[in-house]
Amino acid sequence: MSLRFRDGVVVAALLTAVFVSVSYVGWKLAGLPFVPFDLFDWAARALPGSAATLAIDAGIALSRIAHIEAIGDAAKIAEQAIAIAMTMCLGVTIGGVFVIALRWSQEPAGMFGAIAGVMMGGTMLLLERRLDRIGPGSRLAAAWVLGTFLLWGFTLGWVCDRLRATTHNPATVPGLHSGLLRRQFLMRVTYGAAFPSLLTALWALVVGRKTSEAPGARWSDNHGLPNATSPVQPVPGTRPEFTPLDAHYRIDVNTRLPPVDAGSWRLTITGLVDSSRELTLDELRRAEPLHQFITLSCISNPLGGDLIGTTRWTGVSVRRLLEQVTLRPQATHLRIRSADGFFEVVSLETVRQDPRVMLTYAWDGVPLLPEHGFPLRIYVPDAYGMKQPKWIVAIEVTDRWEPGYWVVRGWDRDGRIRTTSVVDAIDVNGKAASDGRHTMWVGGIAFAGARGVSKVEARIDQGLWQQAQLRDPLSNTTWVIWRANLLSDEGEHAVAVRSYEADGTPQEGPFHSKRTTRLA
Repeated sequence: MSLRFRDGVVVAALLTAVFVSVSYVGWKLAGLPFVPFDLFDWAARALPGSAATLAIDAGIALSRIAHIEAIGDAAKIAEQAIAIAMTMCLGVTIGGVFVIALRWSQEPAGMFGAIAGVMMGGTMLLLERRLDRIGPGSRLAAAWVLGTFLLWGFTLGWVCDRLRATTHNPATVPGLHSGLLRRQFLMRVTYGAAFPSLLTALWALVVGRKTSEAPGARWSDNHGLPNATSPVQPVPGTRPEFTPLDAHYRIDVNTRLPPVDAGSWRLTITGLVDSSRELTLDELRRAEPLHQFITLSCISNPLGGDLIGTTRWTGVSVRRLLEQVTLRPQATHLRIRSADGFFEVVSLETVRQDPRVMLTYAWDGVPLLPEHGFPLRIYVPDAYGMKQPKWIVAIEVTDRWEPGYWVVRGWDRDGRIRTTSVVDAIDVNGKAASDGRHTMWVGGIAFAGARGVSKVEARIDQGLWQQAQLRDPLSNTTWVIWRANLLSDEGEHAVAVRSYEADGTPQEGPFHSKRTTRLA
């Protein structure tokens, strides 16, 4: 009797669960490659851009359906869950194929399993190198990847050998007696695999998702906002005007952060320059600093979503930085490359005309957190986050434009911020008016990139649009807090908002709205 396909699939699933657990422990304790995440990251780069778009949009949609407020965190958790599920499916598939192949051979399966493990480990090493997750001299990391795959493959073969033996003649198998049936042996394998997997899952649950903490006092701890004396105050419930660092959104193409060593990191400037340069982080910090209050938004931010945030950016003007190098006459663009392989192209014309384009090394007075791009990220006014690389390692001066990472994958070429406005808060407990209606205080944010907001209007249901009050913005590159006092009858209502850019250009629909109920 040959080995049953179902048994092989079950064994492969159990061993893959152990494989994932062991790989996770190695990552957390020693910073070794975590295969499921790295495999997912490679797939995200290799698959068409439409697949990546679908995955991002699906994660955001699911988080909204589940009423999860931190959309970025929910999307990242969804990506990581998909990565583990993808690894499990791959392991089960390979295990099933392995069992089918054993039907044509009576040789010990352990040897074939070990060979298969080495082949898979070698393939994964190539993918790790392509992702720059394992350097040429990282022998321990390379041995870890090869060793875990080898162990997985050999153990799969060994278990298959034992299962075949229990089928033909259980009494001839050392350590087994005639009463030990196939099902009993599978149960032992199940218990042996489940124990480390459950322990790892419990450990991950207890440890949780640790957030990074930057050393030093934050600027906002002992400084007031520049618009503190503005007469217009936010309606209670409006999102914070200045976003706490731990609440600022994160969206990128990585399930785990790219490794960046602060001590050895250098920013290289190459290409169409008379002499290439390397700059340390300390050298950038010693340059004349540029401080800007900036609102950053993700192009995938749903209407009314939280993939948008405002903080104080500190860095160096790219225009001033380039004054330190001699550019050749044919230079027209800068190709910005990140440690994770992400890249974007910025025109020199934009850099020369706008001194606000900056290389940023601090948010809110402290070094960038790893999840937000340590040690260096760029800011380009009026552009979504998709056009602004994090974890920057190199700038290449070129003589042509080329599509950036997301543009190659079919996303918008310019990534220009679209005007938006959001109803954040509604307070229905206002004073009664002479006609029996009550005042409803509503408020939120409006944002038009670096183009500014000149007017915001709100309305109840299909009533007339009424102009809102605007709070002085933190800068000309941040959102604007607005509030309006509207009159409403009792019952359920929908409050909508729209805004206008500084030059009067109206916001395009659809407009954000929020439902509320006022009782008599």
